[in-house]
Amino acid sequence: MFDFMSWGKRNRLAQIVQPDGKCLMLAIDHGYFMGPTHGMEQPAQAILPLLPHIDSLMLSPGILSTSVSPLLRGIGWVLRASGGNSVLEEDIDNEGLILSAEEAVRLNASAMAVSVYVGADHQHQTLLNLSNAITQASRFDMPVLGVTAVGKKLKDKKEKRYLALASRIAAELGADIVKTYYCEGFEEVVAKTPVPIVVAGGPKLETYRDVLELTYNALQAGAIGVDMGRNIWQSSHPAAILQAVRAIVHDGATVEMGLEIVADLSNEATRRKELFEVTREDMAVSAIH
Repeated sequence: MFDFMSWGKRNRLAQIVQPDGKCLMLAIDHGYFMGPTHGMEQPAQAILPLLPHIDSLMLSPGILSTSVSPLLRGIGWVLRASGGNSVLEEDIDNEGLILSAEEAVRLNASAMAVSVYVGADHQHQTLLNLSNAITQASRFDMPVLGVTAVGKKLKDKKEKRYLALASRIAAELGADIVKTYYCEGFEEVVAKTPVPIVVAGGPKLETYRDVLELTYNALQAGAIGVDMGRNIWQSSHPAAILQAVRAIVHDGATVEMGLEIVADLSNEATRRKELFEVTREDMAVSAIH
């Protein structure tokens, strides 16, 4: 999969993609534009029971520094490198680079993640963000994850034609892996993108079955893994659903097998505790993008 790359880049990617060619990433970077997102108000506490079950974390530099122990081993770090906006804006596509490749190396990152907003008002700017990050990262053999983001105005663009366009452009600019959304006909998106694809979990789905079906279908269609966030840490039993997702990604489990894992592991000890009052506005904000 990465045989043509340099030793240093392949070594970093091996912290994200396991020897079976699959990966399970936990996304907790939502706070870079959402703030203290419901379920991730206190990141250090929220991720603690989840770390044993993931291959890598996608997070912002500040949360890595404040909420993750430097003694932790066996997990890769994919650092959010684009940002500069918030949910208070009309749209969220007006981003710049917030992390240099040099700083990512200092933080011992496995990769940098840069969002592109194809078709949005700031399309040109975000595509150059990705290109500039790739140029910087090449000096250090640092992999770059291109994220095909959709803003508030483009939230209905999770369909084949758009995702194939955005994913291919990210690959053309030099992204080593593309993170995008699952859609009907996803096999075609994979076939038209010449680098591995990781599927985003997106806003919280209604049921555990929905989460597991998303994971299973994405893998069957050719994705190398998933990057789940709100569908894990906003759920009632985060560690239970995460282990079920892992079984599908790495063990070839079916959806029904995953549901059995969730049922077996769901109990009061694994139930997520609500630390703060959650309003309708909180839930609405956390469903953006």
